[in-house]
Amino acid sequence: MSLAWPHTTAERLKGAAVVSIGVALLVMALKYLAFAVTGSAALYSDALESIVNLITAAVALYTVHISSQPADRRHQFGHHKAEYFSAVLEGVLIVVAALLILREAYGAFVHPRTLRMPLTGILLNAPATVLNAAWALCLINWGRRYRSPALVADAWHLLSDAVTSTGVLLGLLLVTLTGWQLLDPALAAVVAGNIIWAGWQLVRKSISGLMDEAVTAEVLRHIRQVISANAEGALEAHDVKTRTAGRATFIEFHLVVPGSMTVATSHRICDRIEDALKTAVHDAEVLIHVEPEEEAKASGVPVV
Repeated sequence: MSLAWPHTTAERLKGAAVVSIGVALLVMALKYLAFAVTGSAALYSDALESIVNLITAAVALYTVHISSQPADRRHQFGHHKAEYFSAVLEGVLIVVAALLILREAYGAFVHPRTLRMPLTGILLNAPATVLNAAWALCLINWGRRYRSPALVADAWHLLSDAVTSTGVLLGLLLVTLTGWQLLDPALAAVVAGNIIWAGWQLVRKSISGLMDEAVTAEVLRHIRQVISANAEGALEAHDVKTRTAGRATFIEFHLVVPGSMTVATSHRICDRIEDALKTAVHDAEVLIHVEPEEEAKASGVPVV
């Protein structure tokens, strides 16, 4: 029996989220082993963030599953926004982890400790850092391709973790070479500051999605061009509005047709435009309101 890569977008996103959980478990084990060997506050901060990675990977899997469910009686427009809650939760957990790291760093400043076997800790932590960075790049690619806020948020968190881990490793190497033990808690504090910034960015972007943010100006121009090129028989389209919700893009506009046109003919035009938009814009949901010619506006989209 051969294992095949999932075909649907939802299955691929779920598969990526499952792999994220496995990666998070392996990284967490390596980082905690590095902390246990050295007693380093900086490595403790790195290990603590890996717990957040594991929790958010599990939450991402759940929200990807929820967002892929079809519309039902209580959620008639679908469950597309579920992934934004994962990204918001991840941002909050990142900030909580940063506060715990600051607490540990303060304790290490007040009671400086001598690091045990720092080179061993570096050798244990380095593979975990490389694994995090490699998987983050894969998630960014897939998350953007399939427009998954949960995977993109998870990817940027992992990439931020990899960057800070690299700084921690370089700092520990410097501590080993110079003997400046206070560099260890100082590095932990720097890691905490970077984590807080990453958490804030995730929360801000997710809130934009929950607030029905419109598509970019470039995508809107493309949408208007598609409408114009496929509206033969109509007079114009106006009041083109868009909003994004997870992987879905909702497009709504008014289509002006001659007053003498039959309902059946105008319906065929709407079907043609809708099919073209769904081909041009991934996971598009289109709503067209047909109006007679006296409703035309000078600012409308002309028909090619």
